[in-house]
Order: sequence, then C-alpha cells, then structure tokens
Amino acid sequence: MTAGLRALRRRILTPASSSTSLEVRGFRRKNATAQELLETIGHTFLEGYGQIVEAPDQRTAESQLDRIPRQFRGFAYEGAAMACSVLDALPGSKGQRLSGLLAGRGAAHAYMAYVGLGWAMARLPRMLRPDTSGADPLLRWLVLDGYGFHQAYFHTDRYVHRHHRDPRLAWPRDPASYAHRAVDQGIGRALWFVGGTDVDAVLALVGGFPPARRGDLFGGVGLAATYAGGADADELTRLRESAGEYRPQLLQGSAFAAEARERAGLTVEHTELATEVLCGLDAQGAARVCRELRPTEPDRVDMPAYETWRQRIAGALVSEGGS
Repeated sequence: MTAGLRALRRRILTPASSSTSLEVRGFRRKNATAQELLETIGHTFLEGYGQIVEAPDQRTAESQLDRIPRQFRGFAYEGAAMACSVLDALPGSKGQRLSGLLAGRGAAHAYMAYVGLGWAMARLPRMLRPDTSGADPLLRWLVLDGYGFHQAYFHTDRYVHRHHRDPRLAWPRDPASYAHRAVDQGIGRALWFVGGTDVDAVLALVGGFPPARRGDLFGGVGLAATYAGGADADELTRLRESAGEYRPQLLQGSAFAAEARERAGLTVEHTELATEVLCGLDAQGAARVCRELRPTEPDRVDMPAYETWRQRIAGALVSEGGS
C-alpha cells in the first residue's frame, strides 16, 4: 500500500479529534488545566490509533509511539491496540496485528493494550469482535474494563446518568456474572473524565449508582485519578476520605495504575502524588504490592482469579496504612 493510500485509510478509519472535546462530550470542565489534560489524553489515544492505521509496518508504528511524551504514551498504546484489533477484523487481514503489538514493544503496555481491545469490542459488530481466548487469563478482564469506559464516555446519558447495564455480554468466561463488574470498573474510570477530574463532581456521579455497584466504580476512579492525573493533594485527600466503605477498592485501583505505569517505565510526578496520598506508598511500592500478590491459581467457580487479585491488593494496602 502506498503512503497516500495509508494516509487515506487513516482519515477514513480514525475517529474525529472533536470527539475528545469535553465541550462536545458535555463533560465537566473544572478548569483550563484539567480540560487540557483530559483532551490531550484523548488526542493522544487517537494519535496512537492513527499511527497503527497509517504506518507501513509494525516497527515503524512502534517507533512513532515511543516518541510520544511519557505522561501520555500509555494512552497512545491503548489507541494503537484498538486500531490493531479493528484492522485485524477487516476482510483480508491475517489477524496478527494485535498479537504482533503485544509481542513487541506493546508488551510493556499490556494493561493499556487490553483496555484498547475493549474499545474495539464496543465498536465492532459482534461477529467481528476480537477473540480473547488466548489472552492473559488475568488481564483479559481489562477488555471489559475498556468496553465499559467506551460506553460511559460515548453514551454518557445512558450508562452514567441512567445507569444502564447491558443485559447480555458476549463473554466466554463469566463466573458469577463477573463480566458486569469488570464493565463497571471501566465505567468508574470514565467517571473521572465525565467529572472533569473534579472530585466533588466524580463523587456525586458515583453516589448516583446503586450501592452494589459503587465498589467497582471507585476502583476505576482510583485507577484514573492515578494514571491520568488531574487532581492535587488536597483533592486526592478529599477523594480518599469521601470513599468511605469503598476506600479499599479506591486504593486498589490506584495501585493498579501505578503497576501499569511502572511496568511500562512511564511513572510521572502525578503517579507518585496519587499513590502517596491514596495508598500511603510511593508508586514503586504500590506497584510491588500488585506484582507480589498476583495469583497463580485458576478461576474459582464463583470468582475469577482477577477479582481475587484485586481483593488481595485492597486488603494489603489497607493493612499498609491506607485504612
């Protein structure tokens, strides 16, 4: 394919940059700094998507992705994974772009890549959705997290304000209907964007959901507050104190974000701030908790190992001083 055709493919397949505007989305605009942060994250996601669509080969795309500033690079790989999944679903594709990304430099960004796979799941017809049977047995739940984020971000009234839940999810592994909980974790991440990083607005959004869903939502909020940033120490303290009985899940999400950034070598100042305030640990320490407690046992009939992992992390962080 010529460079001109690749550029045309990028224009056709890449979503419009206006779709990441907080004004277009109707999201809270706390201040100009927070707005710029969240919109830069959205633009970077689309840049990662576009690089995959336009690049002549995987290596060239990865080289471009690794030039993106460290603070935002993970979001670029998230978009890249979505693009790989979409291209893999096109007629005539060999279906190897996503596996190639995860076998290359994308391996360090596996957490974000699986989330990007969830975006593709939301956009593709059911028959063309990516096969997750060969995915990491723990991290594959992040696909549904990504799906939940997408739905809350783009269908905010339905999924956030009217608290819609999909009655049926095409998911091959669903012990105790855990798929809905994984989706809620992604919706929780999206609430950080919908609320414009305004802690009071985010807390109000979470509080509007039924109590049974709030723990998973707070897990997503903690992850987004730590990975994306946008809140100062006072705001993070208020978030921590206001989480109440859901504080363990908030801390777990924060630690998970630290592990995702540490694994990719992308830890930045706001990561350290968030884990210090929320978890009482530096980013490296919070990430270490996640790595050391990663389960080796298989799923139980009533609970996936992924949730066992999350509960262990939450319990350890409360014991470490996050109570």
